[in-house]
Amino acid sequence: PSAYIIRTSLLQVYKSAHISAVVMVSCITDCVEKPIRLCFESVGKFVGLHPWWFVTLPLAVSAGLGGGFYFLNDLKSNDIVEQFTPKNGRAKVERRFFQETFPQTDSRFSIVRLTTDGVFASLIFSCQTNILSVAALEEILRIDGEVRGITAANDAQQFVFSDICATVNGTCNSNLMLDVLNYNASNIHLVKITYPEYCHSEFNCVHMGNIISKVEVDHNGVVRSAKAMRLVYYLQERNNSLEDAWLQELVDFFNDNSFSQVSYFTSMSRQQEFEKSTLSVTELFAITYFLAISFSIISCLRFDNVRNKAWVASLGVFSTAQAVLSSFGLLLLIKVPFVITVASSPFLILGIGIDDMFIMISSWQRTNIQDTVPKRMADTYREAAVSITITTLTDVLAFYLSYGNPFGSVQSFCLYAGTAVLFCYFYNITFFGACLALNGRREGANRHWLTCMKVPEEVPPGRSKMYTLCCVGGSYDHNTGTEEEHPMTLFFRKYYGPFLTTVWSKALVIFIYVTYIAVSVYGCLQLKEGIDLKNLALDKSYIVQYYKAEKTYFDYYGPNVMLAINDTFPYWEESKRNQLESCIVRFQELKFVNNLSTSWLHSFEKYAEEHSNNISSEGQFKTHLYQFLDHQPMLRQDVNISNNDITASRLFLQTVVQNSTEKSVLNSLRKTAESCPCPLLVYHPAFIYHDQYTVIGHITLQTVIVATLVMLVISLVLIPNPLCALWVAFAIASVILGVTGFMALLDISLDSISMINLVISIGFSVDFSAHISYTFVSSSKPDVNERVVEAMAHLGYPILQGALSTIVGVVVLSASSSYIFRTFSTIVVLVITFGLLHGIAFIPVFLTFFGFCHKLWQH
Repeated sequence: PSAYIIRTSLLQVYKSAHISAVVMVSCITDCVEKPIRLCFESVGKFVGLHPWWFVTLPLAVSAGLGGGFYFLNDLKSNDIVEQFTPKNGRAKVERRFFQETFPQTDSRFSIVRLTTDGVFASLIFSCQTNILSVAALEEILRIDGEVRGITAANDAQQFVFSDICATVNGTCNSNLMLDVLNYNASNIHLVKITYPEYCHSEFNCVHMGNIISKVEVDHNGVVRSAKAMRLVYYLQERNNSLEDAWLQELVDFFNDNSFSQVSYFTSMSRQQEFEKSTLSVTELFAITYFLAISFSIISCLRFDNVRNKAWVASLGVFSTAQAVLSSFGLLLLIKVPFVITVASSPFLILGIGIDDMFIMISSWQRTNIQDTVPKRMADTYREAAVSITITTLTDVLAFYLSYGNPFGSVQSFCLYAGTAVLFCYFYNITFFGACLALNGRREGANRHWLTCMKVPEEVPPGRSKMYTLCCVGGSYDHNTGTEEEHPMTLFFRKYYGPFLTTVWSKALVIFIYVTYIAVSVYGCLQLKEGIDLKNLALDKSYIVQYYKAEKTYFDYYGPNVMLAINDTFPYWEESKRNQLESCIVRFQELKFVNNLSTSWLHSFEKYAEEHSNNISSEGQFKTHLYQFLDHQPMLRQDVNISNNDITASRLFLQTVVQNSTEKSVLNSLRKTAESCPCPLLVYHPAFIYHDQYTVIGHITLQTVIVATLVMLVISLVLIPNPLCALWVAFAIASVILGVTGFMALLDISLDSISMINLVISIGFSVDFSAHISYTFVSSSKPDVNERVVEAMAHLGYPILQGALSTIVGVVVLSASSSYIFRTFSTIVVLVITFGLLHGIAFIPVFLTFFGFCHKLWQH
């Protein structure tokens, strides 16, 4: 008896605690969800009562905001450095320092001292045998002569290369190999060109690694043969219109004349070819919308002439188009830059809008046909609005939260896409809801979907089969009062749902999931970072051939990196010079540093030794330095002297990047500079692009983590069970892992373009899992398997429709000749495929293992 009393008391305590917990959790979740459902129920009823208001007002709004497209051309912002490299990147700050401290002297042009890419044209000549043969050199000299003779015009002014070339002491900066040959191919047998360094004089040596390549030398280091040669024509940076005109004439010259084994490139080519990418997808918009409308109509077709939703489906696609028009127009009106990456977002928004449309149609079909249209609309909104609100919030926040990353291309895409999703939601609730209500009135009056004439529900006696097919409609399930079940809905309820809940099916799903995770993890370990600049051009662009030739022949030697002592330094103190020298040795010990190519300090020390000059005191050091620099005006550009103080100076490091990544080179150089006791700074114009490698990884991870946490909070608030909301976070992590892994296996690098798609992954993985989780926990079925079957019956087909509609929306981009849009298409297909698998296979099966994932207050 005492044990019985104790057990009874414990049970009462447990029940009291359980009831308290249920009330608390119920309040946390239902107190948010329930008012939202009631609010949307009122909205649905109001839309059902006044549908024409919600048709005309959105049309008027979209027409007004669409006026923003007038400013589209003015707001296009496709500068590669600005949009595809980190804003305020470290290299950009360093560039400002070098530009201000070591300004370029116009009369003493030096390639290695350029702080930008410069204005130039570059030609790569290649040969399978020997580019230094007399015949090959004669052809190169002939083409060189034609290039120098190219005449360009600007404002009635005609000019040639020599009129605008970058100069050294009044003479055009020329190509070393041709100077050495004295522009005579036969002289190749008379000169001795050493490799990899060739010296004109004691203080004037030139690195040959980026001039000729695939070189064979004799035992003295003298070149015997080579496979490729590069000629570069640098122009002044004074009048952009003149230089651009001449460079365009050069491009036209090579386009019009076919030269075998010659690749060409100009400083404006990358930007020009990049801007052509937008035009490459313009024609695909019409194809995409035609496919989307066709798919939507086919998905919503019914053999019943009254219940047919063909017009509703078409208007759903139109509603999405309105959202794109309104959102883009609004942002253009407030002067938000339009980057090329934004051009892919309408394809994506189309899929999102259609997905929500299918959810609303599915909810409408489950309402009672005998009810009034306002009542049916209220029931539809109560059932569907919370679900599409969750997905809209997650999509919008996923995009807006990613606006804080340092890439302009990502910022622009996320702002335009997020705003478009917001308008898509607004128009689905208003415009599409009104269209659904008007269609409901037609169905209520039993009117034909095409002619709007009243038709009989039953076949009159004596009528033909053709009459039955075309002129009869309005049937419904008289037992439930709802529309007759769609065949696909029947499939998910009667076949797929029960099949998925069998023991063997669950085991198979778990096996597939484990395999999926294993392959994804392997792929993540192979992931590369950074954008390949050739991918910004169209596939058939001439610069693709140039980049390939450059990679084939000039991939061994890297840039000549500037190494600056960026503060006052006592160069005259031997101990300090030794300290600086030890730092330089550290750089030279790096595997990718070939040597110290140019050093004013080493040259000056050698000069002082040869002239027996004492440089151990500040006064003597500066006196002899001025004398030295008077005789070496090129080295004078490497020493910044202000008020008789050496405020900064620079040296140059020749790098060898073969077998080293840009990221490792950049990080190692910077770490070595920071580890030295001397104040050192490293820079090269290419570092502007390489900076993306240093930030893309952790920025992506940070964006994904923050967005996932926000998604989790939204799910916890709106899904009536905290434990099931955690499954949404699980789906996000799982889908992103899969997309990243398979992206790497498809040889797609992590860059600002693929980062956009990972942001999309967050939104879509929430979409599918949230729909299923919400329906699962809202079910009144007592058994977990029955709840999964019910969730599949309600949302299996709409989710499948939404996934397929998104794929239809972007798959056309796979035919684009632009890497940007093809990559977008590939990754979105991965996102949708994996999101769909989680929505209709993985998550439902995992939910069955947790029977308590249910509305707790229903227990």
